[in-house]
Amino acid sequence: MSSTPFQLAALLAIVPAIRFTSVARGDWVAKTNPSEARGGLNRVAVYASRAPPTVQTTDLPGQWQYSRCLAEPAPNRVFPYHFYLPGNNSAQNCLSQCSAFGYPAAGMEYGHECWCGDVADITNNGGTTVPESNCTMACSGDSLHLCGDSWRLQLYLWSGTLNNWGTPANSGRYEYLVPGLVPPLLATVGINGKVSFLEKFGTSEFQNSTGAYELDLSLVNDFSHAWREMHVKSDVFCSAAVVLPDKAGRILNAGGYSKASTSQDSSQDSTFGLRLYAPDGSAGVNGTNDWEEDPVNFKLQSRRWYPTALVLSNGSVLVMGGENGANGAPSPSLEILPRIPGGNTQVFLDWLNRTDPNNLYPFLHVLPSGLVFAGYYNEARLLDPVTFATVKILPNIPGSVGNPLAGRSYPLEGASVLLPQRAPYTDETTVLICGGSDSGGDALDNCVSIQPEATNPTWVIERMPSKRVMPCMVALPDGTFMIMNGAQKGVAGFNAADDPNLSALLYDPSQPVGSRITILNSTTIARMYHSEATLLPDGRVLVSGSDPNAYDAPETRKFPEELRIETGAYGKKYQINVQLFHGKTSGMRVSLVAATSSTHGNAMGGRTTFPAFSCSGNNVCTVTAPPNARVSPPGWHQLVRSG
Repeated sequence: MSSTPFQLAALLAIVPAIRFTSVARGDWVAKTNPSEARGGLNRVAVYASRAPPTVQTTDLPGQWQYSRCLAEPAPNRVFPYHFYLPGNNSAQNCLSQCSAFGYPAAGMEYGHECWCGDVADITNNGGTTVPESNCTMACSGDSLHLCGDSWRLQLYLWSGTLNNWGTPANSGRYEYLVPGLVPPLLATVGINGKVSFLEKFGTSEFQNSTGAYELDLSLVNDFSHAWREMHVKSDVFCSAAVVLPDKAGRILNAGGYSKASTSQDSSQDSTFGLRLYAPDGSAGVNGTNDWEEDPVNFKLQSRRWYPTALVLSNGSVLVMGGENGANGAPSPSLEILPRIPGGNTQVFLDWLNRTDPNNLYPFLHVLPSGLVFAGYYNEARLLDPVTFATVKILPNIPGSVGNPLAGRSYPLEGASVLLPQRAPYTDETTVLICGGSDSGGDALDNCVSIQPEATNPTWVIERMPSKRVMPCMVALPDGTFMIMNGAQKGVAGFNAADDPNLSALLYDPSQPVGSRITILNSTTIARMYHSEATLLPDGRVLVSGSDPNAYDAPETRKFPEELRIETGAYGKKYQINVQLFHGKTSGMRVSLVAATSSTHGNAMGGRTTFPAFSCSGNNVCTVTAPPNARVSPPGWHQLVRSG
């Protein structure tokens, strides 16, 4: 039958709604309900045409600019980092993520893949320019625009400098200091100016090891007298330590190693261990004190292997986390020392229980409000300093560009510090965490920071020049931080990492984000699992330790039990001199660098404060102490004049 235009319009009006879908190459298409026939008597199927997807060159995030269609040398890839956005890939989403983690080159591929890297990767890994017609796939989250093709990248480059890493003419140096006796696990500068080292006792490869030694820095040129033999009674392997705020500046060591997590004689279990040493003697003169330990009357309430210790604002000591023995059940709690006679000072922490075993050696910092920052695995929170209930849950800690579940605490080990606080102490305090890894052993190449007490705290990501797991971070007197040691792949533990990171970095928080890292000199000694770094009284950094393959036969070890002690120095050496006999006070800075104990990327007790001071001419200066024990918990500090 014939139809007039009016009749056709009427027929169309009663046809059920036809839903259109986008297509990759501008095909003609129509979608109807499955029960409906296409066309037929008194029915027509309506088709629409859409233009093919095009390259997105406008409305790009940041300073991204489109470059070209790039062929990859299959089966190899041009860029090393990637993630999948199966239903949400677009130039906006892909490029924003890549630049957030510091990568200035990126591309989309197969419609749903996003790849990130450096411009140099294109040439180094064999990328070649091909005609634009080679890139024809629409983005999985943006059908109007192209996202590469099979082995083809829709390539974008960042215009400008994304990472402004400094490369100064004076890049510092490493110097060999003295031969060592054992590979230490903990390094602590005592108030006597000497360095106390603790080593595995009972499980050491060095059968004659007594587990404790002290280095007299004034005698490093006289090896036979430089080292003093000391003694512990139980194994301090992977324990915690802090310098106490008492007159003697005693070093407290907590926890340790036990092969069996169900010891029959719990009083002798090293994991309950508490040990004390009051540093004595002076430069060139041996002290007489030794490590004290009473496993019956002075011990922890729970077994703890890989715990963290922290001096609180009231002078008591918090000990958190760990496991109850070698690869045993978690100890998801904290306890407070000293213990009330007959009382229990433990608090169960469900969030430590949930994140075991990736939360060992958690990062702990006292904040100016008195709250305690706790960073563990890829999470962080603030705790009440009295009840230790959670006051605020912070956003999850960013991982890598392709893996948000990468972690920061042992065994995915990074390092953490508080950035300096300055009088009048009104600025928000910042926590910095650098390095880490994921469970697959892909080390992280970024630092992240947060102001945890801000109204809406967010993590800021800064890329490092190389990957680093098991790093150490050391506070320097001028408010900067040295980042050193570690590996470029793997995780912490014996035989668990490879490719040592030999370079040192300087992190300067006074510079803008993206310009805070300077590349310093490199060492020739691999400093991997069980390495330490700590600030010496003369401003140098002492570097020690490393035994990543300790249980392998000596002839098969890739990396040795490292006995050599080094120092690293950058710029000037500073000495305490509050009363000035030369120079001017203008431009002078005074800093208080807290005493720390260094182990497993954790400088326990570390913080740097720049107090207010005033000077009378160029002769006498008066330093004003921080206002309260929240800004600066009680303890020993190095007082340094610089500038």
